[in-house]
Amino acid sequence: MPLPVLDPTLYAAQLAAKTARFKDDFAAFDLPEPAVFESAPLHYRLRAEFRVWQHGEAWDYAMFDPESPRQPVLMQDFPATDNAICSLMPRLRSAILEQETLRRRLYSIEFLATLSGDMLVTLIYHRPLDADWESAARELAGTLKIALIGRSKGQKLVLERDWVDECLTVDGRQLHVRQFEGSFSQPNGSVNQKMLNWARSQAAALGGDLLELYCGNGNFTIALAPLFGKVLATEVSKTSVKAALHNLEVNAVDNTAIVRMASEEISAALSGRESFQRMQDIDLASYEFSTIFLDPPRSGLDPATLELAAGFANILYISCNPQTLRDNVAALQATHRIAASAVFDQFPYTHHLECGVLLQRR
Repeated sequence: MPLPVLDPTLYAAQLAAKTARFKDDFAAFDLPEPAVFESAPLHYRLRAEFRVWQHGEAWDYAMFDPESPRQPVLMQDFPATDNAICSLMPRLRSAILEQETLRRRLYSIEFLATLSGDMLVTLIYHRPLDADWESAARELAGTLKIALIGRSKGQKLVLERDWVDECLTVDGRQLHVRQFEGSFSQPNGSVNQKMLNWARSQAAALGGDLLELYCGNGNFTIALAPLFGKVLATEVSKTSVKAALHNLEVNAVDNTAIVRMASEEISAALSGRESFQRMQDIDLASYEFSTIFLDPPRSGLDPATLELAAGFANILYISCNPQTLRDNVAALQATHRIAASAVFDQFPYTHHLECGVLLQRR
């Protein structure tokens, strides 16, 4: 897929086309009219990474078009990124150009920003990082007022911290979400807020207890937990579990337990096929699950998780891949109907579309 053309005059038509395709894909399932949540047409990405294209004593940010993979597209900024990243890019470049120890064999740069104004930058090198680099990097971080990490093969130098703290407004509440470098976080912060609000509106009247799979850093967990009696959430990434536990604490969510387990494992545990040491402190019999919340990877649900989901009265499902969502809805068609649907345009000017459905038992 070629690099997108970022033209705000084209945005509405492109979103309409993606929405129409979603409706066509799900027409066989009596799809309710989807709620459509648009993105800002520019400055919507809170995460970005760029190659560094060295030429002589200078360098530029670069991206590569898959249709011309050997030809770098050089840029001073990138208007898809958050305003804070766009503003920082030329200032960071100028500052690095002045320091040979920061510039030498610099390979790529990653930015992680937040709606609340926090910023973390990772500089990635093709050489070992030494004390001279660290000294220059600390001066750079202080000058630009950013958190900074240096990486090279086998090295990760964290100068202050390797996370940012986000603040999201959901249903009039402020939710605090710590996001770690290198771990997944929602790239479009404004659309993320819309997803959280939609998910809460669907869950508000469901009651009972909630099982959440693929909880990540607890982005949805902290928004949904107050609507249920108890929550059991699972995640496989150690870093994401660490973040989720922190986020539960700072948001005073006290009805949620998180276990580090794969979806296949929790399926086996709930069915009684296997027992796990990691769940020794979890009394499964005490839960009265009404709802399962799913936000799986692009591959969708494995057969064991599909079988598990089919046993729930309510399935609240956020998907980054409409095709695998369609396959999963088809597999659940005999037991569940689509009660509500939505599309969330996390990635303007691309074919990608985030979507959500509430499935309820027939």
